Amino acid sequence: MQFLVGTDSVHTTAAICDYLERRATPEDDVSVIAAFPADDRVVRRDGQEALNVAPVRLATVGSVETDLREGEPAPVLLEAAAEVDADEIVVGSRGGTSGSDVGVGSTTRDLLEAASWPVVVVPIPELD
Repeated sequence: MQFLVGTDSVHTTAAICDYLERRATPEDDVSVIAAFPADDRVVRRDGQEALNVAPVRLATVGSVETDLREGEPAPVLLEAAAEVDADEIVVGSRGGTSGSDVGVGSTTRDLLEAASWPVVVVPIPELD
């Protein structure tokens, strides 16, 4: 199975790895993508830190590839899913913005609306 993971923080990657540790096997492959806007160095740094977590946490999975990409997250993830021939896209959600009709953030909502792959949304626990 080929999993495509979209992440933006260490906390998100950790929660997704908790999910994948129960699901992925040594025969599976995981591609982890962190997307960042061109002019946001903080998001870029957070994305790079998030990518560092996955290979360590998913050491028993067949292979783990990471990639930091410039661009808006949903289009970047959709492009990457096509590139790796993903079987499943895995993203995290903190519940969306206050007052929204949908209980997910905009990237997750965009993926759910546009993806032709199954999208698994892993809840990200609130930090205390």
